[in-house]
Amino acid sequence: MDFSAVGKKIRELRRNIGLSQEELSEGICTQAQISKIEKGDVYPYASTLYLISQKLGVDVNHFFDIGMTPRLDYVQEVKRQLILSRRTLDYKEMKQIVDTEIHNPLFSQNKKNMQLLLWHKGIYQYELDKDLDTALETLWSSIQLTHISNKYWSEREIEIMLTMGVIHFEEDQLEEALQVYKNIKQYISTIPYLNDYTIKSRLYYNLARTLTRLEEHEESIKYCRSGIDWCIEKDNLYVLGELHYQMGYNYELLDDIYTGLQYMKKALIVFELQQDEKYSKYIKEKIVQLEKK
Repeated sequence: MDFSAVGKKIRELRRNIGLSQEELSEGICTQAQISKIEKGDVYPYASTLYLISQKLGVDVNHFFDIGMTPRLDYVQEVKRQLILSRRTLDYKEMKQIVDTEIHNPLFSQNKKNMQLLLWHKGIYQYELDKDLDTALETLWSSIQLTHISNKYWSEREIEIMLTMGVIHFEEDQLEEALQVYKNIKQYISTIPYLNDYTIKSRLYYNLARTLTRLEEHEESIKYCRSGIDWCIEKDNLYVLGELHYQMGYNYELLDDIYTGLQYMKKALIVFELQQDEKYSKYIKEKIVQLEKK
């Protein structure tokens, strides 16, 4: 653990919000202790570091990441670019980033960072190279880099599993996809607190659309409702539109056109709020079709 890096970050954050060492120490420890921490002379107890993080307005894990990962700012920027390429479906850009960083010691000598690269390598192997088997092998090997026990799965490992489920779905391997998602549902239940709420939202959506394709419409509707409730509870719009669409589509397939139409209209509102023109246009056309029925 690099104590000096943690101390420097605490000093930087403290100065950014205009706190003196004395003000930061109030209710936590002594001013002298804060001074020693910032110089890297001592490392605070976990409880002390947590209280410092709360006063500075950051997640305590941020300090652990800084202490364990040199040039964290660079690694985070690579992560940001990979996430962006994933969301915009820019697989060529994704490949270029991975190929550029794969031999960088910041990644090759750190399992969690290498996992990030292998995860995205598996994605572009499927999307660009159309190599299903190699992609799944790469994704599984990325999980194995950090996975210790089946009793606990990290959020990152679960996200990679979600990617594997999506690939099975795209290949119309529906039973395989469904089993992956059911496993993930079990793994999530062992995590007391999710940092990324959207993992659960995405799970519900992928379970729902897989069940729809398997013609298990009532079961799909159940997961759509759970997903919608979760999004509302966490005040998060991510896949909320997709969940409403999937709900409406299920009712359409069950010949309940009126209920299906109501959910399609709700989906349209969400997509318009998100300024998603692609899905908004599609949903508008769908609504017209249902209204004719």
